[in-house]
Amino acid sequence: MDLANADWRKSSYSGSSGGCVEVAMVPGVVGVRDTKNRDAGTLRFPESSWRLLTRSVTPAS
Repeated sequence: MDLANADWRKSSYSGSSGGCVEVAMVPGVVGVRDTKNRDAGTLRFPESSWRLLTRSVTPAS
């Protein structure tokens, strides 16, 4: 699935110094890339796997 024209979103927890990730969702696929180095590549996850991951992660306090 092509993520070139996807709507990439940066975490609201990301500070002005960067060091965060961006996420894009297209039907069936979730892409994750480094905010500071977008050209380094993109991790792609099946949408179902991404849902399992995000449900199992507990936010830091």
